[in-house]
Amino acid sequence: MTLFASGDSTAAANLVPTVPRSLRTAGEANDPWPHIVNALLDVLEREDRFDVIHAHVEAGGLVLARASRRPVVVTFHGRLDRPWADTALPRSSGHLVAISAAQASAQPHARWTAVVHNGLDLTDAPFGGPRGDDLCFVGRIAPEKGVLDAIEIARLAGRHLRIAAKAGWTEVEQAYERTVFLPAARSADVEYLGELSGPDRDRLFAESYATLMPGEWPEPFGLVAIESLACGTPVVARPVGALPEIVRDGRDGFLASSVSALSTRLDAVAGLDRREIRRSVLERFSAARMTDAYERIYRRLAAEATP
Repeated sequence: MTLFASGDSTAAANLVPTVPRSLRTAGEANDPWPHIVNALLDVLEREDRFDVIHAHVEAGGLVLARASRRPVVVTFHGRLDRPWADTALPRSSGHLVAISAAQASAQPHARWTAVVHNGLDLTDAPFGGPRGDDLCFVGRIAPEKGVLDAIEIARLAGRHLRIAAKAGWTEVEQAYERTVFLPAARSADVEYLGELSGPDRDRLFAESYATLMPGEWPEPFGLVAIESLACGTPVVARPVGALPEIVRDGRDGFLASSVSALSTRLDAVAGLDRREIRRSVLERFSAARMTDAYERIYRRLAAEATP
């Protein structure tokens, strides 16, 4: 197996560095496309070594599928309710995979090979330690993530809110953080922790009463949700995008469409079975389950391509 990725990646594979380190840590995430083009060229120069190619570079995967002589699996991780996707996906020669049924539904005319939910190795997520009454919000400081609604939900519920979030990537998001989010956070019972490491983020989940995900955008998946549930921490969210595929309403948390409704559901969180929440998410969204699904696709495509 060969992985084309940044040079600071770690994986049990032959690593072909496409850039020395991740674009985000290098401060170049605003314009990844020149680097993606270089990566596609690297793949095409070596394509005869592979049985199947799997692309995770959004629209770039469609170009790779058209240019390559090998079967190309194209997994999308972002929004597909966009004009470019309306035009490009129905004429793709790639084997398209969505990360949720909600994401695929944005392009009903595309020829979908499969829906494969994301998976993570969640077995080491902390569980069973002391838990407080605080709420948490984990994500990115951007309007679509609903961070201001999270502040309002916590205010209505009379609960302290801890926010662990990365700063915006674009100038627009950075301006939003500076002029909108920070003033709102300073005027409320909010603790802004900045961006946390993986272990510190998981500890925040494990210590919290519930995780808030009140964004209104069509979340293509929602890794924050499964990371929280693996710690036994219920998720209180709007029923948008893929979240209803992850959060079983009344079992893993609660889904509601307004800030006021979400705040009133918080008291009922105390009655949820946190042990069952963790057990279920480890089964439904494991890395092994995701890997098995992709391997079935690879084997089928490789067999079909064999003369």
